[in-house]
Amino acid sequence: MGIEINVIYATRKPWVPSRKHITRWVRAAFGPRRGAWELVVRVVGRAESHRLNHRYRHRNKATNVLSFPATVRRADGQRQLGDLVVCAPVVAGEAREQHKSRAAHWAHMIVHGTLHLLGYEHERSADAMRMERRERHILAALDFPDPHEVTR
Repeated sequence: MGIEINVIYATRKPWVPSRKHITRWVRAAFGPRRGAWELVVRVVGRAESHRLNHRYRHRNKATNVLSFPATVRRADGQRQLGDLVVCAPVVAGEAREQHKSRAAHWAHMIVHGTLHLLGYEHERSADAMRMERRERHILAALDFPDPHEVTR
């Protein structure tokens, strides 16, 4: 029981975290849910992120993280949570621009994407506040600073 996390590296540049770290961050966001679940995390470069963001979100640029909730149940009873696609160069650039450590920003993106797969959204103000509160709580438990605090 629990969650099975498959990490696929289509790129390892710039710096990307290990499977161990990504798995730890997903598990923290997933929490104590019951049942057998599966999640795929794919680490990609700009071209693949751009292509997927354009195709599924109609935005003509690479983005930090895309969440694709699963729509089909497996025959063996295991439930697929979905897929996360994380763009390594975008996450690295954002960490630099926001004066955050790469690990802290990666953890935030993994937690953020996993929460989307669990049904959290941020289109409406109340939903955004709920999601940000959850992110702060999870990341603090992982010993990372508040991801929404502006640093200079």
